[in-house]
Amino acid sequence: MPRRVFFSFHHQRDVWRASQVRNSWVTQDRIAAGFWDSAEWEEVKRKDLYTIHRWIDRQMEGTSVTVVLIGAETSTRPHVIYEIEQSLLLKKGIVGVRIHDLRNRDGLADGWGANPLSMVTLTPGGRSLDQIYSTYDYVGNDGYRNMGNWIETAALQVGR
Repeated sequence: MPRRVFFSFHHQRDVWRASQVRNSWVTQDRIAAGFWDSAEWEEVKRKDLYTIHRWIDRQMEGTSVTVVLIGAETSTRPHVIYEIEQSLLLKKGIVGVRIHDLRNRDGLADGWGANPLSMVTLTPGGRSLDQIYSTYDYVGNDGYRNMGNWIETAALQVGR
């Protein structure tokens, strides 16, 4: 049975890059979650924080790993931080994947961004998640071929 994976990313800025990752993932007979119709997201993001979080929680149901797609501004997105915290709480595997070198629809790569996994710690003053979970570069580490292995490793790391 294929792994069902939740993809966390900065929707407005990186949806084009994230779609490239998703499309390569699903063409290898895998299941992706965390991708939704732009109109649906536009509607949901106008709601109160509780409703947004509840909606994200439903998107994460049935997934075993969260892949945090890291672009130039991903670490500034509160919903990404919430998704990482929920993944930790729900004992999902977590893996960071840098996507800044993927081109957007205008053919432009992006700048290097801070790793949002470095912003979440296990306990106050404890180790940050970037010290526990791996982060890869989709282009530099050949994510097309290796993403499945990265995800499997993240799942096994948490016993899934």
